[in-house]
Amino acid sequence: MTGFDILLLILLGLVAGAAWWWHRRWRAMEARHEREVAEFHRRHETALHEQTSRMEAMLDGMIEGLLVLDSRGRIALVNQAAESMFNFSRKMMGGTLLQAIRNHEVAALASQASAGTTAIEHEVRLEGATPRIVQVSAVALRDSAGATTGAVLVFHDVTRLRELEAMRQDFVANVSHELRTPLSLIKSAAETLIDGGQNDPAITSRFLDIIDKHASRLTLLIDDLLLLARFDSEKVDVHPRPVSLRGAVQEAFDDAAFPARARGVTLENQVPDGLIVRADPERLRQVLSNLIDNAIKYGRAEGRVVIRGRTLAAGHVEFTVQDDGPGIPANALARVFERFYRVDKARSREQGGTGLGLAIVKNVVQAHGGEVRVESEPGAGTAFIITLPAARAEE
Repeated sequence: MTGFDILLLILLGLVAGAAWWWHRRWRAMEARHEREVAEFHRRHETALHEQTSRMEAMLDGMIEGLLVLDSRGRIALVNQAAESMFNFSRKMMGGTLLQAIRNHEVAALASQASAGTTAIEHEVRLEGATPRIVQVSAVALRDSAGATTGAVLVFHDVTRLRELEAMRQDFVANVSHELRTPLSLIKSAAETLIDGGQNDPAITSRFLDIIDKHASRLTLLIDDLLLLARFDSEKVDVHPRPVSLRGAVQEAFDDAAFPARARGVTLENQVPDGLIVRADPERLRQVLSNLIDNAIKYGRAEGRVVIRGRTLAAGHVEFTVQDDGPGIPANALARVFERFYRVDKARSREQGGTGLGLAIVKNVVQAHGGEVRVESEPGAGTAFIITLPAARAEE
C-alpha cells in the first residue's frame, strides 16, 4: 500500500468520523428541539388551562347569570348562576336558548340583540315554583369585520328589589293613611272648638277627649315606627337576663284585665312554674302585650285567651298565645307579620291599634335569637308560637 493509499484512507476515516459526529450532533439537536417543542406545547396547554380555569372561576363567581350564544343561536357558555336560575345543567350546552330556559320572551330578546347594533335591556317574569323577575341585558358578539358571531345575555335577579319597592310603596301609603285619619279628626275637633264650640262645656269636653285620644294614637304610631326603624338599623339594645315566664305572662294579663273584661274574655295563664327564659324583661312584656291585645281584640267575645309553655330540646323554651276566635285565612298567614298588614282592614281600624304590633313582636323575638310563627284554621282560633332561649343553670 502506497503512501497515497494510506493518506486516502486517513481522509476517508476523517470524513466518516466527521459525518458520524455531525449525525450525532444533528440527532441531539433534533431531540432537543423536539423536547423544546413538547415543553412549549405543555406550557401553552398549562397556561391555557389556567386561563380557562380563571375565566370559569370568575364567571362562576358572578351573581348574575351569564349565557353566551354562538352564531347559530346555540349555547356556547353558561355560568353557575345561570344554571341555578334556570335549573339546567351544562349538559344542555349546544342546545338552543328556548330549550334551556323555555321562555319565548328571553329568546326573542336574544334574536333582537343578534340582529341589532346596540345592547337591549328588559325585565322578564320567569314563571315556576317560585316566580322571579330578572333584568335581561343582551348584546351581539361581532368579529373584526363586523359580522355577528353570537350574543351575550346577562340575567340579574331583581325579584327582591321589586318586592322591597312594593313594600316601600305600601308602607308609605299605609303610614299616610294611619297619620291622616287621626290628624283629620284632631283638626275637625279643633275647628269645632274654634268656631264657638268652646262656649258649650259638653261640646268642649267631648272634643277635647277626641283630640286627646287621637293625639295618643299618633304618639303610639310614631313610637312604633321609630322602634322598627331602630330594629332595621340594628340600634335596639337588648339586655337579656333570666325571667320567669309564668310571672311575665301574669304581669301582662294584669295589664290587659280592663280590655278583657270589656269583651268578656277570660285570660288563662297555663305556663308551668319553673320555666325560665333568657330575655329582656321589658321587651318580653312588649311581645306578650301585643299578642294578648290582638287575641282579645280579634278573638271571640266572651271567649278565652290561653297562654301555655313548655321546655324544648337544645336549651329553648316555647310558649303559645291561643285564642278561640274566627281564625286567619290560609292566604293571609304568611303576611301577618308585615307592617300595617291587616287581615280584615275595616275591623282592624275599628278596633284601633297601629298595625305594627306583630311586626314588632317578630323583630323583638329575632333580636333575642328566637323564632315566632303562627298557626290558624278558620273557625278554630289562632295560635302564636314563640321560641326563646332558656336561661342557663349558672345564671
